[in-house]
Amino acid sequence: MKEDFYKKIFDPDKISEKPEVLEGIRVLELCNVVLGPALTDFLAEFGAEVIKVELPGIGDVMRTVTPSFFYYRNLSPGFEEQNHNKYHVAIDLRKPEGKELIYRLAGKCDIVVDNYRPGTLDRWGIGYRQLSNLKPDIIYVACSGFGQWGKNALRVSYDAVAQAESGLMHITGFPGRPPIKSGAWILDFQTSITGAIAILAALIYRRRTGKGQFIDVTQIESAIRMMDWTWIYIWLTGKDRERVGNKDLAIVPSNVYRAKDGFVAIAAFTPDEFLALCSAMGREDLKKYKNPEDRFHPEVLEEIDKTVSKWCEEHTCNEIESLGEKYGFPCSKVLSPEDVYNSEHFRARRTVWMLEDHLYGELAEVQAIKMSETPGRIKWVGRPVGFDNEHVFIRLLGMSVDEIKSLEEKGVIGKWSDRKGSSPPEDWDGKAGLFF
Repeated sequence: MKEDFYKKIFDPDKISEKPEVLEGIRVLELCNVVLGPALTDFLAEFGAEVIKVELPGIGDVMRTVTPSFFYYRNLSPGFEEQNHNKYHVAIDLRKPEGKELIYRLAGKCDIVVDNYRPGTLDRWGIGYRQLSNLKPDIIYVACSGFGQWGKNALRVSYDAVAQAESGLMHITGFPGRPPIKSGAWILDFQTSITGAIAILAALIYRRRTGKGQFIDVTQIESAIRMMDWTWIYIWLTGKDRERVGNKDLAIVPSNVYRAKDGFVAIAAFTPDEFLALCSAMGREDLKKYKNPEDRFHPEVLEEIDKTVSKWCEEHTCNEIESLGEKYGFPCSKVLSPEDVYNSEHFRARRTVWMLEDHLYGELAEVQAIKMSETPGRIKWVGRPVGFDNEHVFIRLLGMSVDEIKSLEEKGVIGKWSDRKGSSPPEDWDGKAGLFF
């Protein structure tokens, strides 16, 4: 069977036996919060060696940003989700000897990623201008809200700000009500994917030409790219795009409807899908609107939507899903995250799965991209501040133990503080998880 063939070539139990496509690519991460770290996380999951640099002590801001101040064994879920498979070092970038360490590390790397405010690392002497002189073929990615140049370049951005500034928030919500922000940090992660794609393109360009380049990746422009037909529509019609709730201006019917026991999303665009929905509802009279263009007259649109809404109220979500499978129209119960977490489908595909981490124990993880020959993988989760200092400085830079100790005494490098989120689990034995 076709399903058995694909199940075999994607077998989750064979992932660790397959090669990592980005093995041999080394990345220097000079990032905080979500956007930059999420970008390098994607690279690390496909085998790139990512060296994450933090300030000694509390480290990345996200180590202390966690839902309801919840920590697990001194680990912040807000930090863990975008810091898999990385080596963690702690360097004070503001000190001359710290800057020298960055030069030495960058000289060993293919890619540098930063998400500081534009111009910050140039002022510190470790930005693209300086590092590209040191290593002309370096691929340097700068992540920000508004970009490295332009009127708004120095404005600070977070995911909510980017959703507002891009126009995305304006079109999200119901008519006559306030705009709605997405429940997840969608632009941090969407932008990180955009940046990862740009890096792969730059690696191909470098392979062909030997040249590196600077990549300017922004949250807001990534959001603008997400907004489908918005921009050409405004140009062609002169009309703004407004909020329409859960309806879709290009597909009828497409909405979220109340069922007996919850909510269900239904979309039936093609003639076959619409005819299938009409058959399931027992509404042969509506089949005259089988062609999509016939359903966009305002009175027809309203009639169809009201009909589907009333029909859904008379059925449970499971009944509607069963009818969708039987007749052939797309639909789904609106699942909660807990439903997805417990889903047999996603567990079998190892989209949601359990990782046995060598430092923190068993943790739930997510692996979205499936590849038959070079699958990504999560090998370990975010580690304490400076946890891999010795591993990186001795193995990669050839430093001696005495040199490391001297830099620690000067405050150039360091490790964690006693603050939650930066340190190992309280019961750590001093050995678990160490690579050196």
